[in-house]
Order: sequence, then C-alpha cells, then structure tokens
Amino acid sequence: MKILVTNDDGIFADGLWILVRELISIAEVVVVAPDREQSAAGTAVTLWEPLRIRRVNAVVPGVETYAVEGTPSDSVLLALGSLIRGKIDLVVSGINWGMNLGDDIYISGTVSAALQGYLHGHPALAVSSQRDSEVSFQTAARLATLLAGRIKASPSPNNLFLNVNVPNVPLARINRIQITRLANESHINTVTEGSDGKRNYYWLVRQRQDGSRDRKTDVWAVDHGHISVTPLFSSLPTKRLSALLNNLCSGLLEELTGSAG
Repeated sequence: MKILVTNDDGIFADGLWILVRELISIAEVVVVAPDREQSAAGTAVTLWEPLRIRRVNAVVPGVETYAVEGTPSDSVLLALGSLIRGKIDLVVSGINWGMNLGDDIYISGTVSAALQGYLHGHPALAVSSQRDSEVSFQTAARLATLLAGRIKASPSPNNLFLNVNVPNVPLARINRIQITRLANESHINTVTEGSDGKRNYYWLVRQRQDGSRDRKTDVWAVDHGHISVTPLFSSLPTKRLSALLNNLCSGLLEELTGSAG
C-alpha cells in the first residue's frame, strides 16, 4: 500500500509527522506538503507562476519528503502529476491543527488537498483535530491508519472522500464514531477596521457559531465528544454509500481503543 500525505499547516507541522509515524506501520508513505502554513487556502491552485519544490530531510527517517512553494492543492497536483512514481492507493491530508466542520470545509486547505486526490481517482481522507491537543492528535493518527487499512480492503474505494474530525477528549471517553453530515451556517465572518496612521486596514475574523442542535451534523457530534466521519462529494448511490460507511466504521472504535493499549 502506498499513501500520499499532505497538509495545510506546512511541511514541519507536528500533526503531519504524528500521522506519518502511524501510517508507516501499514504502508509506504510519501510526503508532499506546502513549505509554510497555508491555512484557509481553500482550493487555490497556482496557474500564473512556476512552482518550485525541494526535497527535505524527513522528520521520520526514510520517508520520501518534498516541500512545495505553493498551496495544499498544488502539493497534491505536483505529487500525482510528477513527483510520485507508481500507483497511489490513498491520499491523506492532515492532521490539521484545528477542526474543519460545517461550511468551514469550503475554505479549508486540508479538505481541499484531499479533494484533489479524490478528483484524480483516489480515495481520500481529510483528518483534523482539536487545537493544542497531543492526545487527540495521537487518536486521530491511529484512527486514520485503521481507516486506511479498511479502505484498502473495501469495495469501490475510489469513490470515497471522508472528512474526519477528532475532539479533544481522552479516547476512553469517546462514546462512538458517528457518520455525520455537514452543519449549515456553522461559522460567521466579521470585519474589524483599524488604521496605521496612513491608511485604514481590515481584519477578517471567522468564528464558529454556537453548537448545532441537529444531532446528525458534524458540529453536534464533536461538541458531544464523538468522532465525526463525514462523506463528501461521493458519486456512489446513497444506499451503497451508506452500506460502505457502516462497514468501514463498524467496530472501529473498539479497534481504535485496542490499538491504543
């Protein structure tokens, strides 16, 4: 199994390498990621200037690693179009430092990088976790690794694009892994104005609204200490997708808990 790992927090982000350390136990891993933080880059692709890459010394020895002077989407496009030789079985983006829930996914570099993998015919995972939480990063990395193995063994894996969010809750207190949908109107944008003495400037501020009351959404699940798994942009019929997701997640929490022991 060969996995492309990327992110939007930059090539040396802790979440990326915590993820890689887990994934190398089941697969060959290649890392292609932005050379700096690209949070909220969305689906941006560089078209009007050249892209430059450099091979870097991996944080995890032996892992082929490239830094891209571009966006998360650029990183995946370069990886699939030029850098990686041979078949890719899965694209994993993350672990993002902070949740990607509800309508936040439309500006998320993490989700957009995984989207490029999916659009090019690969199963894809976007994995995010609570800020400032080493515990949830480790849980998210183990979960992604278990899901990767199950996706590899599942039918029709190329039609699968999942957005996974892990709350800042000790693994023993996570009640379930919930298959969810995106919450609507989950964030608000505000503009603040200031001046540097010569001209005005503006800050765009994006904040999550109070928790969703809809128990089927990703926001509700995470707010109540559940792991959220949200299918995105699938071309599978609804019943077939539902069966595939139920198969992927059945017994997954028990397996995750066992792997932590």
